[in-house]
Amino acid sequence: MIARAAIAAALLLPSQVGAVDCREADWRGRSFTICEVDPASEPLRLFHKDAQGTPFRNFRAVESEHGRLAFAMNAGMYHDDLSPVGHYVEDGRETMRVIPNAGPGNFGMLPNGVFCIEMDRARVIETRAFIAAPPDCTHATQSGPMLVIDGALHPRFIEGSDSRFIRNGVGTSAEGDRVVFAISEEAVNFHDFATFFRDGLGLDDALYFDGKISRLHAPGIDRSDPGWAMGPIVGVLDRPVPGG
Repeated sequence: MIARAAIAAALLLPSQVGAVDCREADWRGRSFTICEVDPASEPLRLFHKDAQGTPFRNFRAVESEHGRLAFAMNAGMYHDDLSPVGHYVEDGRETMRVIPNAGPGNFGMLPNGVFCIEMDRARVIETRAFIAAPPDCTHATQSGPMLVIDGALHPRFIEGSDSRFIRNGVGTSAEGDRVVFAISEEAVNFHDFATFFRDGLGLDDALYFDGKISRLHAPGIDRSDPGWAMGPIVGVLDRPVPGG
């Protein structure tokens, strides 16, 4: 446990001052980019549709309506019409219920989970636990599978699996005061990605967002990934620097 905490501390040393701290992280020979957000002080939220009810589809469209993003990432699986596959809440309004059952694809590989943004914290919560004790989420998106559940890897992950993709997801501490988003810079399997969140970043819970369409917008490191249209997007709106 001490060694794991030391590794996590080294990976999370701040590299810049700002709303979101994004940086590269090399771990066990694999490369990732991580973005850490303080949910108590930064306006972390979800975006899906514009004022006309049309899905944003990309980061630029979000900025055209809401202003500059300090960070953004695709945040959960969606149907062909870009509607969320699972539970979705934005600004306190639920537009898709919780899906509790197993099903096809990665989303249905139980246990899956919900990323819940509350007033001053954000947590990844396994779906059955979420249903048993529903939290007051200002924003929420359901995805799957869970990567880490209370410190344990998803039971179906296989070490050395050759199912490798660029992957992205989010991990949180048990208290919800630490939130770290990550995207792999090379194709990785579920086991490696989950182990990075647990052992590399020292996080208790983590949720998979997606694979082939994984995208990151991080202007602080001069990055904004192009790609396919997205459904739900998680992000932090930039705030002017006082006196700037």
